[in-house]
Formats: sequence, structure tokens, C-alpha cells
Amino acid sequence: MKNKFALTAFSNWIFSWYRSTIRNPKWRWWLILGSLAYLVDPFDALPDFLPIVGMIDDGLIVTVLVSEVSQIMSDRLKSQKNKFSNGSTANVETPAIDIKSVSLS
Repeated sequence: MKNKFALTAFSNWIFSWYRSTIRNPKWRWWLILGSLAYLVDPFDALPDFLPIVGMIDDGLIVTVLVSEVSQIMSDRLKSQKNKFSNGSTANVETPAIDIKSVSLS
């Protein structure tokens, strides 16, 4: 029971560290590149040449990486949408269409 608690606490700590680090713009690209290098490297925590066990850590890294990057992109798109809807962006004019100059034939 004690080992299960320690493993859960350690995995929660790793996940929260990864999440806070990837959200820091200074370290974001380093962590993404490091994660991709870890995935490519065959010698890691659980070596990839082991049939199923070797892919568990890679699957976890991919899952966390994709979920965090998609969350960051979603937040960025929402903030840009809010900027545009609040009118705080530059003066954007819609192009006018001259109806008389459009040929219908």
C-alpha cells in the first residue's frame, strides 16, 4: 500500500511538473523537443525492444504531450477570438462590394 501511494504521488508530481513547464513559454520548446527525442531514443526508462511494456512510457509521453499542446493551442485560439470580439484589435474594415460592377451574365 505504501509503494502504491509513493508511485501515485511521484506520477502526480511528474505530471504537474510537465504541465507547468510546458506552459512556460521560456521552456516550452525545449520540453517538446526533449519529449520527441525521448520518444525516438530506443534506450529509455522502459526500453522499446520489450514487446508491450516498452511502449507504455512512450504512450504516456505522447498522450501528455498531445493533450498539453492541444490545450495550449485551444487557449491561444480562445484568447485571439476574445480579442477580436472585444474590438481591441486594430481597426478592421470589411471590404465593400459594388453591386453595379458585378456581372450576372
